Amino acid sequence: MASFRAPESKREQFRRYLEKSGVLDSLTSVLVALYEEPDKPDNALDYIKLHLGGLVCAEPTDTEVLQTELADLQQKFNLLMEENKELRNKLLQYEPLPEEGAPQQPEGVV
Repeated sequence: MASFRAPESKREQFRRYLEKSGVLDSLTSVLVALYEEPDKPDNALDYIKLHLGGLVCAEPTDTEVLQTELADLQQKFNLLMEENKELRNKLLQYEPLPEEGAPQQPEGVV
């Protein structure tokens, strides 16, 4: 005789989905860390957002500093690329490219 099994509720399916994907473990560990925090933060939601997933998110001020640094480095990169282009052009004035098909002589051989 076959046993009748009631269809699984959507709530139970969702719970198993969260458990399987590791969401429940992550939430539990963050909530435990918040519980064990000696000095409770003023905003618990910000604490959870900051520590969820074991990754500490960058503070907005850190983000601004990094964006400024990125812009500075991009500008330096562009200047160096321009300098490189100019130096290559100067080098070509003194050492023209060998003609195509002509064998190249090793340095020091006349």
